[in-house]
Amino acid sequence: MSHGPRSGLAAVSSALLAMSRHLEMRDVLKTIVASARELLDAQYAALGVPDDHGGFAQFVVDGVSDAQWKAIGPLPRQHGILAAMLHEARPERLADVRKDPRFEGWPHAHPDLVDFLGLPVRDGDEIIGALFLANKNCPKPEGSCGFTHEDEELLALLAQHAAIALTNARLYERSRELTIAEERSRLAHELHDAVSQKLFSLRLTAQAAAALVDRDPARAKGELHQVAALAAEAAEELRAAVVELRPAALDEDGLIATLRTQIQVLDRAHTARVTFTGAGYRALPAAQEEAVLRVAQEALHNALRHAHAERVDVSVERRGTGAVLRVSDDGAGFDPASVRRAGRHLGLVSMRDRASGVGGTLTVESAPGKGTTIEMEVPGG
Repeated sequence: MSHGPRSGLAAVSSALLAMSRHLEMRDVLKTIVASARELLDAQYAALGVPDDHGGFAQFVVDGVSDAQWKAIGPLPRQHGILAAMLHEARPERLADVRKDPRFEGWPHAHPDLVDFLGLPVRDGDEIIGALFLANKNCPKPEGSCGFTHEDEELLALLAQHAAIALTNARLYERSRELTIAEERSRLAHELHDAVSQKLFSLRLTAQAAAALVDRDPARAKGELHQVAALAAEAAEELRAAVVELRPAALDEDGLIATLRTQIQVLDRAHTARVTFTGAGYRALPAAQEEAVLRVAQEALHNALRHAHAERVDVSVERRGTGAVLRVSDDGAGFDPASVRRAGRHLGLVSMRDRASGVGGTLTVESAPGKGTTIEMEVPGG
């Protein structure tokens, strides 16, 4: 076994436990590559999950910064050494991947890989991924590979458990898809019932107002106020149901990119200045990222729709292994002592429930005329 910084049975056990701790596919992939890179003391690690069109449905790397990854460009295709691992289903241990006849080059911004260790991740006869490491952190005589036969055996052990973790994650995602489909159906029925009732009442009230406008203007005015109230209730019920659906962008782009995009849209759509900053953020478990996004959306809605803020600043920054979301506005503010009333009006109860549901905390600072700051801290994974 290699003698990296975390070699030994304890390190192997730690890596396997970390892989079994997550169910979300993205979290599982990140944990596998991070564990492999640390365990075998390599500079780079990656794991690709192939699609049926010659590319990769997901491709996760460790040892490459976000800026480097963005500069590299599109995900790789199934060619060269990657294709060999996927289609020939055998391990590959090379002293210099660049000198292999199957090597086909890489993008300009791609890091320079030399010694290479890779192998397929299999579920029975099905190849469900390709796991590889590059640039072993050790002295290497000219023309020799830093990765040893013992490293290959260790990576094979890790790949076996990775296959179990990936299979469990796929089963979990399929189960969740079924649950989401059922939930969408339930929401559709609820929306139909709730909003249809409100719209029916709104139509009757509007008809009553029209009938009264000539003979009793005062009563007609009261009916029109009721029309406005019913319309607002219908819109609020629709919004409350729709925000329960997890946005696809969060799965595809991650929390920071999703928040930045949504805030750019809000900044263009409103007269208020809406800004976003992200400092030192590292990915959170999927449930925590969704909770952070929902709290940010609710706080932004309050600031722009209810507080009539002229400026709203949103930030997400790393704190320990977790993160802190902060939404500050210069709007009307409110009295935090009126918690029950404010909770109903501003969705604070919902935000606190979302925070506590993922092991986090929510704090609110506000005063009439002094704006509001909402801070949510989550522990990470």
